[in-house]
Amino acid sequence: MKKDQPTQESLQLATPDTSVTNVEKYEFEPIRGYPMLNWRGKRPFTSTHYYPAQLKEVHGEEVDGWRNKIFWGDNLQVMSHLLREYRGKIDLIYIDPPFDSKADYKKKIKLQGKQTESEQTVFEEKQYTDIWTNDEYLQFIYERLVLARELLSEKGSIYVHCDWHKNHFIRMILDEVFGPTNFRNEIIWSYFGFKRSTSRKFPQKHDTILSYVRSDDYYWKVQYRPHGEDYIKRFKKDANGRLYRDDVNPTGGGTRIIYLDEIEGDIIDSVWDDIPPVNPVAKERQDYPTQKPEALVERIINASTEKGALVFDCFMGAGTTQAAAMKLGRRFIGADINLGAIQTTTRRLIGIANELRQKPLDGARLYTGLEVYNVNHYDIFRNPVQAKDLLLEALEVQKLEMSSVFDGEKDSRMVKIMPVNRIATRADLNELIAGFDYKAWERRQAESPNRAVEKITLVCMGHEPDLAAQLELAAKPFKIDVEVVDILRDKADLEFKRDSQAKVAIKKGELVIEKFYPMNLLQKLSLQKEAVDDWKELVESVLVDWNYDGAVLQPAVVDIPSKNDLVKGAYKVPEDAGTIRVKITDLLSESWEGSISNGD
Repeated sequence: MKKDQPTQESLQLATPDTSVTNVEKYEFEPIRGYPMLNWRGKRPFTSTHYYPAQLKEVHGEEVDGWRNKIFWGDNLQVMSHLLREYRGKIDLIYIDPPFDSKADYKKKIKLQGKQTESEQTVFEEKQYTDIWTNDEYLQFIYERLVLARELLSEKGSIYVHCDWHKNHFIRMILDEVFGPTNFRNEIIWSYFGFKRSTSRKFPQKHDTILSYVRSDDYYWKVQYRPHGEDYIKRFKKDANGRLYRDDVNPTGGGTRIIYLDEIEGDIIDSVWDDIPPVNPVAKERQDYPTQKPEALVERIINASTEKGALVFDCFMGAGTTQAAAMKLGRRFIGADINLGAIQTTTRRLIGIANELRQKPLDGARLYTGLEVYNVNHYDIFRNPVQAKDLLLEALEVQKLEMSSVFDGEKDSRMVKIMPVNRIATRADLNELIAGFDYKAWERRQAESPNRAVEKITLVCMGHEPDLAAQLELAAKPFKIDVEVVDILRDKADLEFKRDSQAKVAIKKGELVIEKFYPMNLLQKLSLQKEAVDDWKELVESVLVDWNYDGAVLQPAVVDIPSKNDLVKGAYKVPEDAGTIRVKITDLLSESWEGSISNGD
């Protein structure tokens, strides 16, 4: 087996085993009196594979032997990777998964430092799409919740953020995976702001957060908010000016005196109407679609974890969970499939870590170190929205605009691009199977009885080992020829995008970035190289490692300007510098990396 490849050993899920990599089978039997949700193609998720991770960057120092971890890749593969070391060790999981909202989410891209906006310097870039078939969505959520349960400690809790689109289905899946007796709350986050008029229904003004625990031994701390003015008005001042009121003694025997300063606050219940969405000008705003406010996640972290606990979010987005955890003195692991989310979160956390080092909060032990990984060499697509077109182009497939089943044709083979935001499974074949043209197959079989009636190529990013066999079995009694192109395995033969270009040099003791051409960004801006006033306007960050070890970037220079500033572009070289590694990240979160020797 090649080094650093997914192992074929199966990781069985659920109760402990003597081996690190083998865990007993997980499967819930139907419980009498409790309904279970079924969908077409539903199958128990009883095993997964271990996928390797590649350390790419290190920021900051370890604290008590720990550095926080960010993973770029399919979160099913990320959690499969984490099972070996972190099974039963995560204290809190908060996830804000896709809602199946039938929408594409975009991020506004504008040149760095530009005060004015024009059509030439601003455009919208898709970050992710939230359009699913119902069965595909439910299986996607189900498999990830099964792995989440395996990662939770006995004291752990999970909070799943959703809305009206699928919250009723998600709660039934959570009942099945965690058990209905482990349900704790249906939290209503009622966000306020402008109410849009709607046709023939009340405006939607809340999200739902479903809370479950791993066992009865879970951690819990009551949360309070300050009393409102109406409550305070019920109190009067005593001779010393202290606020008090008379109250009925719950143990009997008349009344008792209650002092306001002895009451911790108003207990927070399951309706949260005091946390607004992220303000357009808020410091925490990352201009990332569907970003949630830190205060929301901070409340969850404070209620369900102690300081130093381990928090996990595998739908990381803008990194709100990680930001809140770092500020509250918790350790964390994060994951996302979008490179934009990885870059946004990393940049955000570096900034928070710098602030915390200068002004620690409450004397708490803070975990500000950070490691960034790829899982299973997930370094092809910046986000899955681009995947289909990029794959068709890279594989030189002729598009089929009129087909609802196949995406293209090449060398007399029908090509189907499987979902690339996860491992392709048997359930992903359902749409293909439903579209089989049996009448055409009958004619072909009559004409050539010994030939396959259809040649099909499945293109995927990771897949179940029997994927081709399952499709061939579903086609019986007809014979079909199925091949699987796995991009994770075959990507070396493909070229997906135009690489960025840069020129760096050492002049008068300084590392100088002389030129930078992010080719994909320039193409989207419809600008020629000569039309850019300053390459720095195209750059989100510059990282410099003065002594690169050839594998892991450990930047000593982290140049991340504010939105209205530009990177410096020139950096004083220390005397002990050796091989210098430079990473330049553009506004699309795509990066150029290159090395130069201090002697050059």
